[in-house]
Amino acid sequence: MVLEEPKAVAPSPNAAVKPADEKRKGATSAEAKQSTIYIDGQFLPESEAKVSVFDHGLLYGDGIFEGIRFYNGRVFRLEEHLDRLWDSARSICLEIPLSKEEMTEALLETIRRNGLRDGYIRQVVTRGVGNLGLNPMQCRHPSVIIIVATIALYSEEVYRNGLTVVTCATRRMSAAALNPAVKSLNYLNNVMARIEANLAGADEALMLNDAGNVAECTADNVFVIKKGQIFTPPITAGALRGITRSVAFEVAEELGMQVRETDITRHDVFVADECFLTGTAAEVIPVIKADGRVIGTGKPGPITGRIIARFRELTREGDTQIYP
Repeated sequence: MVLEEPKAVAPSPNAAVKPADEKRKGATSAEAKQSTIYIDGQFLPESEAKVSVFDHGLLYGDGIFEGIRFYNGRVFRLEEHLDRLWDSARSICLEIPLSKEEMTEALLETIRRNGLRDGYIRQVVTRGVGNLGLNPMQCRHPSVIIIVATIALYSEEVYRNGLTVVTCATRRMSAAALNPAVKSLNYLNNVMARIEANLAGADEALMLNDAGNVAECTADNVFVIKKGQIFTPPITAGALRGITRSVAFEVAEELGMQVRETDITRHDVFVADECFLTGTAAEVIPVIKADGRVIGTGKPGPITGRIIARFRELTREGDTQIYP
């Protein structure tokens, strides 16, 4: 039996964004407590925020995303995140149906409607509704989704005491297969590594590339410190060009240090004086044990502490104001 292609109704992502104080009349208290989600020009309570089962983002992981933080009523490094989203889209031949200015306003208005000053944004662009075939040409209207929520990936105790990592058997996908510079919705490679960390009772997993060098963790970039020098894997090793990674470079320079991009082995992690991870959700977090080996003194080191402190200062100075 041949399934008929579902009839896709063109979304209206360019629909005028109404200000947050225009509440729906007759909304119940249960609706008022729900988070508001943006989907293709509409602001919907989470119970009504749905995508089609024929969306290729669901069927094939065909789409892209960004995770963005906002602090103290300001979005942190929004321009860099949008640039990376557009780069990912260009790489997979996906046409984002909004301009950067329209995307920015939709994102800010979603935050306003949720009444938050600190939180996390998940920005998703899918290929859109198609048929059950793989061909993206069947998807005529890409879909834009913006979700806003609070987030705490780790407890404050972990930031003070550090976390543990294990090396997983799952290798980081080669750039020849799917370039890690593309933040695609297909994160199964990372998910499988995360499962290994869970089974080992570790907080995170080190992912190696095909050459056996450290690429990154499941959702974070990796830095090691040895004799006062900071090292991190290059992008060519399979590391994501992380936004927080770039902030760590800037902070290190402020502190009179330079980050060297070079291949890193598990041995380099084991014998490091300090180690830390960076990521939008995780921010900057120390590592104190890898594969059962204690790193340095077994406590977060002084350089890592200075980088965390300066990073937290910068986050309070976000560049895009949310509320007038």
